[in-house]
Amino acid sequence: MILITVKFPIREDKLAEWRELSRFYVDAVTAEPGNVFFEFSESVDEPNTFVCIEGFRDDAAGKAHMEQEHVARFMSEMPDIVAAQPQIIYVDAEEVTGFGPMGEIQPR
Repeated sequence: MILITVKFPIREDKLAEWRELSRFYVDAVTAEPGNVFFEFSESVDEPNTFVCIEGFRDDAAGKAHMEQEHVARFMSEMPDIVAAQPQIIYVDAEEVTGFGPMGEIQPR
């Protein structure tokens, strides 16, 4: 599985545009056949910063993702929305197939 985490610092005056574009992007990416998960969350510690976590089945799915029209749209609009260059962690972990249960916490 390809595991990617990206932090997007968003300009305060562009938050509405960000919310619209990120909703479009999540819907499009999660419809890709090789996508395992894709979502954005807002940082608790860093104002106007959103964290993307994404998983793709394998390298081929990741490459197919980068060829999509919605990726081109996202990449072309984001320079006007970000406050600084996004930071990324990219891991290719064949042994990982998706989320698993967390042993330390269970519902009561």
